[in-house]
Amino acid sequence: MTKDDVAREMRDLQDYICGELEKLDTKGRFIEDKWQREQGGGGRTRIIESDQLIEKGGVNFSEVYGDVTPMMKNNTEITGDSFFATGVSIVLHPNNPHVPIIHMNVRYFEMDNGTYWFGGGIDLTPHYIVPAQAKEFHLGLKTVCDKYSENFYLKFKTWADNYFFIPHRDETRGIGGIFFDHISEDASLSKQDILSFCMNLGREFPKLYQYQAELGREKEISEEESAWMHLRRGRYVEFNLVHDRGTKFGLVSGGRTESILMSLPKNASWVYNNVPVVGSKEQQTQELLVKNVDWVNFH
Repeated sequence: MTKDDVAREMRDLQDYICGELEKLDTKGRFIEDKWQREQGGGGRTRIIESDQLIEKGGVNFSEVYGDVTPMMKNNTEITGDSFFATGVSIVLHPNNPHVPIIHMNVRYFEMDNGTYWFGGGIDLTPHYIVPAQAKEFHLGLKTVCDKYSENFYLKFKTWADNYFFIPHRDETRGIGGIFFDHISEDASLSKQDILSFCMNLGREFPKLYQYQAELGREKEISEEESAWMHLRRGRYVEFNLVHDRGTKFGLVSGGRTESILMSLPKNASWVYNNVPVVGSKEQQTQELLVKNVDWVNFH
């Protein structure tokens, strides 16, 4: 299996997910922006904006290659002289605060010396955390993980808890999910197995989101709920701009800025020293933005 084979699988995954999301939204359609990277490679950025389910969403495919620059070496874990990277990255910001933000990414890196690895994951950022929905989301991820290794879910769930964390707020970005990086073949999994896991995860993504979306998309929205949604989006922005590795790699590798920052919401807000009302559902959500919650067995 070559890097071109992996890139083809990633392109096909982008096509599949875009088609499924258009059906889920019912009205919105993706617009495509193809781009070329001067240093090598390019991609397809697809954006959807709708007044139905998805206020703003992006499903990006990229396939880039070139020399490893000093800036890349100083700001990422990349080593070697040249690299190849391909992947699909998704972020969806809904119109309704009772539908969560969702992110997915699957990616593949290969260096000129033959070293390679896969990375990715899915995580959920509810504006309002509903434990039963969080449990269903994590059960879905565990089902995919368990097909490949009984150790994957707990290992990758813990990784997500630690990764999707905002240190300066001392809170998680949402309810986590799974996150993995620098995964390559070993005695138990071949390169094809790991690619299959990534593709399986990607194809499960629309189903996982449909379950979450259908429970909240028709709920009425109060002014207080809309304001809270914009505050939670602000937290999302803080994480992506300050801590996200994918954003950092894209910017330091000469990636296309518009495509990299498609993960940001259309509108967000920051209110000075905002403190949720005691006993409110906002406070209940705030209290659940912590690491190491066992969502699968949550009661």
